[in-house]
Amino acid sequence: MTTATVTSKRQITIPSDVCQRPGVAKGDRVEFIETESGEFLLRPVTMDITSPKGMIRTSKRGTTLADMDAAIAKAATSGALKHK
Repeated sequence: MTTATVTSKRQITIPSDVCQRPGVAKGDRVEFIETESGEFLLRPVTMDITSPKGMIRTSKRGTTLADMDAAIAKAATSGALKHK
C-alpha cells in the first residue's frame, strides 16, 4: 500500500507510482470522488471538448490599429512582402 502525508496546509504529494497508473503528469488536475462507503477515488480530470475555456490564450492587451499599421509597414520595408 502506498501512503502520503498531509502537510499543515492540507497538501499531499502524490507518490510517483500512484500518478503513473492513471497517467497523471505534472500540472494535471485531479478530482477526488467519494464512494458510498466513504472512501475517495483519485481520477485525472480530462478536458471536455465542448468547453474550450482556457484552451486558447489571449492577449490581455488588444492590438490597436496603429500597432497593426506599424507591423505592416515594418514588414513592407524589410522586404518580407515581396511579390513573386
